[in-house]
Amino acid sequence: MSHVDPPVRHRQSPADRARRVLALLDLTELGERATATDVDRLCVRADGLHGSVAAVCVWPPFVAQSVAALVGSGVRVATVVNFPSGEERVDDVVGMTAQALAEGADEIDLVLPYRALASGDQRRPAEMIDAVRGLLHVGGSRLLKVILETGELVDAALIDQAARLAIRHGADFIKTSTGKTSVSATTAATAVMLRAISDLDPQVGLKPSGGIRTTQDAWLYLDQADHVMGPNWVSPRTFRFGASGLLNSLIATIEGDESAADATADKGY
Repeated sequence: MSHVDPPVRHRQSPADRARRVLALLDLTELGERATATDVDRLCVRADGLHGSVAAVCVWPPFVAQSVAALVGSGVRVATVVNFPSGEERVDDVVGMTAQALAEGADEIDLVLPYRALASGDQRRPAEMIDAVRGLLHVGGSRLLKVILETGELVDAALIDQAARLAIRHGADFIKTSTGKTSVSATTAATAVMLRAISDLDPQVGLKPSGGIRTTQDAWLYLDQADHVMGPNWVSPRTFRFGASGLLNSLIATIEGDESAADATADKGY
């Protein structure tokens, strides 16, 4: 009988599993009343005692502040555009993106015009992605994440259509959700998205986002990615979590406080 390696999670301690998730985290501050002080706190937490997260994600006005706070840390700075409605004018989104890049943003999280797609219009979503993609050098270090808003698309066929359109038009990541709707990330949606990535371009990343509150929540998505894409696929370049409260659970797991790790944290995006 041939030897089959056990799943990655069964070869790691809970603390090691939590550290793996922490390194994949886009730690967010996208509250409607976010302040400069909130962003300062976020940046301090992003580069902490137990390691650094992959990125922080903040509103465009806080990009320059975040870049300055995180110099030399290795933590990337992401911002959101066409967010959360997905219905802004292309020219306005391009202007906001250009400003964010000029201020040092490493990553742009763009909301797909998902309502247009759901109504049968593929032209507008394609135009939006192409316009923003044109500001980022293909193959460079800056990344474009396209938010599909899967909880609003609902239907698997429509999620698949959105995922494939985003990939074909140059998305570096496809992302589930803004976290601003009633349904955020689900493993049903990410299963569809992973299939599209596997079919079209395994170098494209996946970002489950919204409602992922505990280490155990996170491991549902990692187990799924390991199973579909193989145990060596997941890295900060191919997999992220978008969340705010998840970090609390991860730290509790690393420090051995299982009761705190299982507690529900504030909803992330």
